[in-house]
Amino acid sequence: MLNVVLIGRGAIATEVLKHIRPGGGASVTGVIVRPERIAEARARLPSTIEVASAIGDFATAPRLIAECAGHGAVAEFGEEALRRGIDFLVISIGALADAALRTRLEAAAEAGGGKLVLPAGAVAGADALAAARIGGLERVVYTSRKPPGAWRGTPAEKAHDLDALAEPTVLFEGAADEAATLYPQNANVAATIALAGAGFDRTDVRLIADPSAGGNIHDVRVEGMFGAFDIEVRGRPLPDNPKTSTLAAHSVVAEIMRRAAAVEI
Repeated sequence: MLNVVLIGRGAIATEVLKHIRPGGGASVTGVIVRPERIAEARARLPSTIEVASAIGDFATAPRLIAECAGHGAVAEFGEEALRRGIDFLVISIGALADAALRTRLEAAAEAGGGKLVLPAGAVAGADALAAARIGGLERVVYTSRKPPGAWRGTPAEKAHDLDALAEPTVLFEGAADEAATLYPQNANVAATIALAGAGFDRTDVRLIADPSAGGNIHDVRVEGMFGAFDIEVRGRPLPDNPKTSTLAAHSVVAEIMRRAAAVEI
């Protein structure tokens, strides 16, 4: 049995709990929340799920901790989990645009034996991109199109009247590390592509608010020694969070199931 602890109780964690149920090869046995949220979480979760605010508070150490709470949770809990030998799954991959944090997590993994696990998130083709990198990459371009409302709470809201946009508007053009830092809830895909492929400084990113998008659209263009490929993903956001793709939440579920299964694919 793969016992899993989730960090957070937001939209992604809620979706994971819908699909990872007791009786299979994996089970969510615990949830980490802020101390002031413990009583509320215990009232809403099944009694079989422990609720705590620290990794060391659980009766049985988890084999996998899945971060479902944003960039801050990666920095707060990642090193400790890895040094304890616990695998640490990161869905807020944009946090790894911080080179210093990435270095600390890698050092903790080497020291403790835990593995830093990066699911594909809201984009397809991360495996093909990693394979293409072996022979050398010449160009990687990622374009994200989302409805204007998905960009609320970001720097775009200060630069544009999002409610008044009538045509596609470029919000950002630049390298993946800057995109993931400025738009942490919207540009995790940029970080995933950078880590799988050419790196943060060699991955070009365009972020676009598009009133006609109808959902979250991710376009990836890759060129290299292997040839070239284009990927387009037209994702639907989670009903409870327009900034988060349903596919991103389901990639956490898929990674947990993959690690618990007898066959990995």
